[in-house]
Amino acid sequence: MRIDVIVNTTARRYRAKPSLIDRMSAACAGAAELHPTSNVAELAEVCDRIARRGTDLVALSGGDGSFMAGVTALARAFGERSLPPLVLLPGGTVATVARNWGMTGDPAVLLERIIHEARSLRGGATLPGIVRRPTLRARATARGGGVEERIGFIFGTGLVASFFDVYYERGGDGYGAAARIVSRVFIESFYGGSYARRVLEPLPCTIEVEGRRLAPRAWSLVCSSVVRDLGIHMRVTYRAGEDLERPHLVASALPPRELGPRAPLVLAGRRIGGRDHFDDLVRDFTVRFDAVPGAPAPGDGPYILDGDPLRASEIRISAGPAIDVLTLHP
Repeated sequence: MRIDVIVNTTARRYRAKPSLIDRMSAACAGAAELHPTSNVAELAEVCDRIARRGTDLVALSGGDGSFMAGVTALARAFGERSLPPLVLLPGGTVATVARNWGMTGDPAVLLERIIHEARSLRGGATLPGIVRRPTLRARATARGGGVEERIGFIFGTGLVASFFDVYYERGGDGYGAAARIVSRVFIESFYGGSYARRVLEPLPCTIEVEGRRLAPRAWSLVCSSVVRDLGIHMRVTYRAGEDLERPHLVASALPPRELGPRAPLVLAGRRIGGRDHFDDLVRDFTVRFDAVPGAPAPGDGPYILDGDPLRASEIRISAGPAIDVLTLHP
């Protein structure tokens, strides 16, 4: 079995412990090929090379942004209908997608297990534990007319974008830092504190779902995902993964004092509710931004795709290609 391992060397675990690259190389031990990458150009070159010669399994190691970039590059290189089986090895700060799909722990140890199982296969047998998983297709248009399409897993704007602004300002230190921000926002939301208003204040934008525009012109929360737990047990998209062709969209236009106190519903994986609330599986939806203060060009607004902060005037989200993902059993 031919296995390729693509590592984002700029991901947090690899920056914190450079020796981890050596351990990943040792785990490959002639049974897999290691491809260290540090930017999207190197990633595209590696994926093109792998596509030309073929492979049986590609392991991506990094954070959520690394997984998004890796699947996008592989889809461009192989074609969406010819993607090889994948495995997501956590190497970033949180690696939310990998956690949702049962991959946690040391990436070198996980890789050793995968290679051991691959070596034990007989004939043309395939690795057990491969499950078909959904993805998101995010097609973003900038005010200048440029279009960028990515294949990812978690999209958000409104409070999602504002939360990540605060999170990265404070160093982006993982689940602990995220939990402290959420706790402070929750407490302040009851009395309209400035911190809560910064995160929860509705963002001027419109949403069109399957050709039908929703009424509000400002939204405090817009989130779509193919995984249910967005981190620290935030189950906003509690129906994610039900349908390979229809991602879960949750949108709320509630003001901070009404939205913040509904956090326990999110933790319980229940509908947020309230006026103008939208919560359903959808074929596609489009977010369009009005003039947003501080945007690099009029009409460009902030959004998050798998932890990466981005900007565009319009983003269309739909189902991306289904992927076969390996999960190791305990």
